[in-house]
Amino acid sequence: MAIDQELVDQLDHVWRSIGDLGATLSEEEWKTLTEVPGWTVQDNLVHVMALEWTGLGRSAPDHQIPDGLAHVKNDFGRINEVFVDSRRGLPGAEAFAEFRAVTGDRVAQLRGFGPDEFGAASFTPVGPGTVRDLLPFRVFDSWVHEQDMRRAVGRPGDLTGPVADVAVERVVGAMAFVVGKKAQAPQGSTVVFDLAPPIAVRFAIRTEGRARLLDDVPAEATVRITTDGETFTRLACGRLDPADVLAGGTVRFGGDEALGRQVVEQLNFLF
Repeated sequence: MAIDQELVDQLDHVWRSIGDLGATLSEEEWKTLTEVPGWTVQDNLVHVMALEWTGLGRSAPDHQIPDGLAHVKNDFGRINEVFVDSRRGLPGAEAFAEFRAVTGDRVAQLRGFGPDEFGAASFTPVGPGTVRDLLPFRVFDSWVHEQDMRRAVGRPGDLTGPVADVAVERVVGAMAFVVGKKAQAPQGSTVVFDLAPPIAVRFAIRTEGRARLLDDVPAEATVRITTDGETFTRLACGRLDPADVLAGGTVRFGGDEALGRQVVEQLNFLF
């Protein structure tokens, strides 16, 4: 199916973009902390690689993480930390070489897949699915961690184009849950998001029964939330403290400001 290889194209793109970034980094930059608590640029890279290592059928490292890591909050965090911590003692260049080898092997494997392999049973972050179901999550996760790395070292990139569009579409798709379930927007309310470049998107969520994404953005809204698209995605992915963002004035409101603030405070849909 064409869509299967399009997903592989997207993975190949984002991993090559990470590769372009990694080729410019010094050892000091590899060890720079990012907005992911407790993780350096190198740790983010290793995390992206680890999930593809598993996809290749390779065994996870036989490694015990240290006790008392403040950023490890639950069992899922502990599972992620095993591979990341197993590579912490490596020089950045060595971890980067492993990343390139593993992601190259994974792309080659996926290029050889047919419909049966893409339809095979697979874990996904939302429960059992297929390899075909998993790959969009891998595109999204890889792009989010690429942006974590780029922000930490001040090298922006890959904020526009097909991969960024797919990643942002996944964030937008979670906003009905955020507005309706987390923020508890009242019935009959409409929340419009107006996001400025480099990630320019306009969309609306209407709470009528269950909250839903509208096909068109109405002229009138209960509240209009205006910010830049990168701030929006960072909030939605738990990279920024909403209180800091609200205090800094990066987000503006038109209409019901109390509801707007409530939505911004609940934007994080990942953790």
